[in-house]
Amino acid sequence: MLEPQVDKVSDLSRLPLRGKEGAFHVVVESPRGSTVKLKYEPELRAFTISRPLTRGLRYPFDWGFIPSTQGPDGDPMDAMVYWDVATWPGVVLPCRALGVLQVDQKKKKGKGRERNDRLLMVPVSAARAEHLRSHQDLSRREREELEHFFLTVVAFANKDARVLGWKGAAVAEKLLEVHAVG
Repeated sequence: MLEPQVDKVSDLSRLPLRGKEGAFHVVVESPRGSTVKLKYEPELRAFTISRPLTRGLRYPFDWGFIPSTQGPDGDPMDAMVYWDVATWPGVVLPCRALGVLQVDQKKKKGKGRERNDRLLMVPVSAARAEHLRSHQDLSRREREELEHFFLTVVAFANKDARVLGWKGAAVAEKLLEVHAVG
């Protein structure tokens, strides 16, 4: 029987924060249209099912994380990739920041609350989205729908998530630099 060669497989959570020309890397976990939340497990170097989404929900855009970051919840920073196509788990997208939806929730362990912001990113190669520079370029309705999605998707996860508001691309980029590891 062959021994697993895990050490030869790349750990996606340790990819560089930035790629060519300064774009941020986003690793896709749950692609657009997925009805389950997939989670990358660095120890396994594989994607696992975290949980099914609430019945009737599906990811409106690719969902993933920014490698080489660690948010206040201990996980890599969350990112939603705003564009009109779907990819697959494990795809690495060079992106630029549009903004951040500031969210807090109950701590995983202990009392109190912790931040679990969601970065809104767009691929640098998304020609149909090249006009977007900020979260404010989305309609108010679209921003409110994203807020509603984020709250609804965790409604049964005992997180008691609260939306604190939106901030622009500069704040999103600063968050990524502050939470960079390695």
